[in-house]
Amino acid sequence: MAQQDEQKQGATAGGASEFEAMFEESLRTVKPGGVVKGRVVGITATHVLIDVGYKSEGQIPIQEFTDRQGNVQVKVGDDVDVFFDSSETEGGGIVLSRQRAENLKVWEDLEKAFNEEQGVEGHIVGKVKGGFKVDVGVPAFLPGSHVDIRPSRNLDRFIGTTDRFAILKFNRARGNVVVSRRALLEKERDSLKKDILKILEEGVILEGTVKNITGYGAFVDLGGIDGILHISDMSWGRINHPSEIVQVGEKIKVVVLKFDAEKERISLGMKQLTPDPWHTVAEKFPIGTRVQGKVISLMDYGAFVELESGIEGLVHISEMSWTRKVTHPSKLLQVGQQVEVVVLNVDSGHRRISLGLKQVMANPWEAAKEKYPVGTLVKGPVRNITDFGIFVGIEEGIDGLVHISDLHWTKKVKHPSELYKKGDIVEAKVLGVSVENERFSLGVKQMAPDPWKVVADRHPVGSKVKGQVTSVPDFGVFVRIEESVEGLIHVSQLSTERVDKPSSLFKVGDEVEAEVVSIEAADRKIGLSIRALRRTEERQEMESYLKREKEGGRFSFESLLGDELRLDRDEDTEGGRKGRG
Repeated sequence: MAQQDEQKQGATAGGASEFEAMFEESLRTVKPGGVVKGRVVGITATHVLIDVGYKSEGQIPIQEFTDRQGNVQVKVGDDVDVFFDSSETEGGGIVLSRQRAENLKVWEDLEKAFNEEQGVEGHIVGKVKGGFKVDVGVPAFLPGSHVDIRPSRNLDRFIGTTDRFAILKFNRARGNVVVSRRALLEKERDSLKKDILKILEEGVILEGTVKNITGYGAFVDLGGIDGILHISDMSWGRINHPSEIVQVGEKIKVVVLKFDAEKERISLGMKQLTPDPWHTVAEKFPIGTRVQGKVISLMDYGAFVELESGIEGLVHISEMSWTRKVTHPSKLLQVGQQVEVVVLNVDSGHRRISLGLKQVMANPWEAAKEKYPVGTLVKGPVRNITDFGIFVGIEEGIDGLVHISDLHWTKKVKHPSELYKKGDIVEAKVLGVSVENERFSLGVKQMAPDPWKVVADRHPVGSKVKGQVTSVPDFGVFVRIEESVEGLIHVSQLSTERVDKPSSLFKVGDEVEAEVVSIEAADRKIGLSIRALRRTEERQEMESYLKREKEGGRFSFESLLGDELRLDRDEDTEGGRKGRG
């Protein structure tokens, strides 16, 4: 029994000696002032307990083990690098710091990256004077001119971003680090540029990133070199601004349209990746087809309607209403409105489609032609007066025109306002309805018989008429023989004697007797002659005289006189022809 106790004591003494040896060895290897390996042995709400193989454990604030979101990045059993700061504390513990250990490692990594011209990862945390503050493990300065390859108006968009940076300046002693995002981008860009230039040719399809947007297009980064995507090459359809199609930072597929290797200019296209819809537009939209579309723009002369993506047609202002006078398309349509239209014409070569809006509705002019045949009597108000006639309201949207020449049979109307004013009720006769020209012709004078159609019966050639002088031009005298009928006495027919100036014999208002020598009812002309009347009267007087003498048996030269009378008639006929002027 005693022997067993002695063995146990010996064993205990031996173990203690072994532990003491290990402890002494640890003291020789783990010393303050350097980075050592430690193991997480406990985690509290405020601290992380670390065993570095020293006689006691150390405590590090838990904040040194959390990320930007406050999440703890270690667990019990993890091995971590810590800085052994001190072995003497008031509680007998040791002072450790993970932050100092990481800081030392960061400086070593930064120095290595600087010497080897390698990039480092950093987080842009905010703006400072002249640039940005960047977290690369330690605070670094990023000049504003080095944030991007091209100057940017919106520098705030870089705050909060993580990227890689080249180290321009490094001074560990002063804690000074200057970085550049631009330098690394340029280096990467040059490398990518060499690769992309090897494959660049017209027709090649590439993927690029939208770098910048302007009013006329977008710049696309193809990887080391930029190409221009013009707004006209973005879509087969109409777009107002490139931002409707692409956004900055968006990755898009493009095709190389043109490549100038010498100037390194690249023209790109997006719409060319899809078939041109105009190649099949004639088959899709034959003339006469009714289609649905969306109004995409309004112009003074009409409205553009999108039938499908890339296909749009024009509804001319004249094709918007059968009866309404449209002064501007906005009176009937608005942008974004869905409308039904009829295809009027397709010109694939010039990429044009003519559309009609009014053709969707029944043509009121066809109905009007059937409802108002020629000769129909109508009544309506004067809606408008122009130099060439008056417009009379027939029904809603349809006006009939009474041309100035159809206002009066004989009166010379200089302006329709001499006879009518707006609002006057007018009776008229339908002269014709033209569906093609959308014209409704009326006549007022046709309500009464044409006085010239009976003028020959009332005043045959050879008859004597009496009238009043209405005007005295240099070529003769106009005489009113009825209310609506005037005749002309040519200057050669005013007298048996030569007359140079008609005004020397007549004035307006004088009563005149003359003989009708010609009638042209179609041209509304009557030729009168005072000279012929005088000859006729002389002849009649002579014939009467001879008759009396013959009855008394005094003279017998009737045949001679007859010849003379025939000659006079011939002379009068020739004079009548002159009087028609």
